Amino acid sequence: MHALGRLRDGEQNATERRYEAHLEQQKQAGEILWYLFEGIKLKLAPKTFLTVDYAVMSSSGQLEMHDVKGARAIFSDDAKVKMKVAADKYPFVFKVAFPKKRGAGGWEVEEI
Repeated sequence: MHALGRLRDGEQNATERRYEAHLEQQKQAGEILWYLFEGIKLKLAPKTFLTVDYAVMSSSGQLEMHDVKGARAIFSDDAKVKMKVAADKYPFVFKVAFPKKRGAGGWEVEEI
């Protein structure tokens, strides 16, 4: 299984749009204060960057970086390494979100 490729900057795929709807529900419920799609680009090393799908501020004020994947199978080793390096370098919480299996609805979110 492979991802279909990256869209142009600022364009969301269907999974990212569904996750944003989930974030909006959390915001309306007071669980998070703010979120922004592709709003933060983190420098990991010379010529190496990570742009997470969503920067999210929890209701406690903690800034979290959420990356959205369509399935665990497409969470590549390169993406995992970048997330781990960023988690070691920056004072943010890093999370990856996967849609639950068909029919189950919702999201599986795990912290890196």
